[in-house]
Amino acid sequence: MTRWWWVRHAPVPSVVGTIYGGNDVPCDVSDRDSFRALAGALPADAVWLTSHLSRTHKTAQAIREEGLEFPAPIAEEHLGEQSFGDWQGSTWDEMEARDPETFRQFWETPARSRPPGGESFADQIARVSGVIERYTADHTGRDIVAVTHGGTIRAAMAHSLGLTPEGAMSFSISTLSVTCLEHVQGGLLRGRGGAWRIVRVNAPPHAVTPLVKGGH
Repeated sequence: MTRWWWVRHAPVPSVVGTIYGGNDVPCDVSDRDSFRALAGALPADAVWLTSHLSRTHKTAQAIREEGLEFPAPIAEEHLGEQSFGDWQGSTWDEMEARDPETFRQFWETPARSRPPGGESFADQIARVSGVIERYTADHTGRDIVAVTHGGTIRAAMAHSLGLTPEGAMSFSISTLSVTCLEHVQGGLLRGRGGAWRIVRVNAPPHAVTPLVKGGH
């Protein structure tokens, strides 16, 4: 069994209301109680991943500072947040006023539409899926902790659970929450690519408890 622990990065209060997407914006790591809870629940003997954006690196470091020793995380650019292209750095209201027709078309099919110069959520699912498949194959039977982004975690759920992009977008993923998904292979599943199952979704840090291999 391969277990993925998806952790969303710390809050980014400096850009509330702004479309920041793939921009590299700072996060707030002052909530030490939450980081302490994560340090007590996440597996140290795991493969640790982040995206290429500094808010994921800073979040992982804050977990380490609360006493959890783990290998240096691998930065995977394909685990980055969805890029909103030319819209990044603006507010939704500003974008609607600037280009109402493009804005309207985007919100007709938000999971599959690309902002100018950006990518769709469906595009994000495709690139995140490649990372999941590669690490699940290369690290079968391991725990994998991925400190990433809300859109990335929804994309992981879409890939793992066979959800449509629209279905995956319906999940709320809070900052510092943990979503845990297990990939099971063997027995009747051998040769069929295995199967995924949900352990927890969007669990707040203090609700996360350590898990043992093969059980809950």
